[in-house]
Amino acid sequence: MRPAIPLFVMVTGALLLPVKQNMAFFYKKRITRLVVPFLIWSVLYNLFPWITGLLDLSPTVINDFFAWAEPDQSFAASLGHILMIPFNFSAFAVQMWYVYLLIGLYLYMPVFSAWVKQASVKEQKVFLVLWFVSLFIPYLREFLTKDLWGTCSWNEFGLLYYFAGFNGYLLLGHYIVSNRLNVGWRKLVCIGIPAFVVGYCITFFGFKSVTAVPGQPVEMVELFFTYCTPNVLLMTLPIFLALQKLKIESPVVKRFAVSISTCTFGIWMSHYLFLGPCYMLVESFPIHTMLKMILCTVLLLSVTWGFVYVVRKLGRIGKWIMG
Repeated sequence: MRPAIPLFVMVTGALLLPVKQNMAFFYKKRITRLVVPFLIWSVLYNLFPWITGLLDLSPTVINDFFAWAEPDQSFAASLGHILMIPFNFSAFAVQMWYVYLLIGLYLYMPVFSAWVKQASVKEQKVFLVLWFVSLFIPYLREFLTKDLWGTCSWNEFGLLYYFAGFNGYLLLGHYIVSNRLNVGWRKLVCIGIPAFVVGYCITFFGFKSVTAVPGQPVEMVELFFTYCTPNVLLMTLPIFLALQKLKIESPVVKRFAVSISTCTFGIWMSHYLFLGPCYMLVESFPIHTMLKMILCTVLLLSVTWGFVYVVRKLGRIGKWIMG
């Protein structure tokens, strides 16, 4: 699942770079559509514990929905989380980490776009090469030295800081689409599948080796899951190139694709509300764990998609809520 977020960002770059509107219009149109539903859902998630108290439900219900959250039903605790929204997400709205990232990319995009418009293909390649080198930073800092390329206790902005992060995925999506990189199926199979397998194996066995040692800090446990790493790029790029080649002819499939694409942002924001109940339901089934995971994923997507679709049918209000 690790390519999911990078694919989102690559599609964003492919569709929106270079930005054609002026900065003010772009911010008003794009960021408003992110910020309003983000605030609505962030407030709702953080009010959830307090609402369970109003309904006279047991505090344990909170952990049925949010496994790692502190089951505090007081309004003061909920208010404290709400006041922190401008700074970070809470344990009740973990998935909102991505929305902070997305808002940041949208703020950055008109500025980055000015360079993209005038940069030659060669100059864009130079940026992507430097960005690719930056993907090794998490591993270099963990296994070589914590203070890498000028970073130290008083400076966290190292040598490749300005080429690092998700902006590389933004540019990569734009670069592939604008330069019409159309890799043939044979080449994609011969190169893309091995690349994906290598990326997957690094992610899987890296995670497995770390979790084999008890007491690892969370940063180490999630090291090989980091989105801006070469192994995740090796999985992401073949998927993007393959999906780019698909030609959808069926009207039914087209309607399906349009519907789920329209609901994607709402699905992302609201799915955490249904995750706990879906997991508890599937967990009771006497089937293999892998099948439980697949079934839970399909069930969660179906329920959340249906919920978002219905809310969006409420008209303008529904679209403000779901984005």
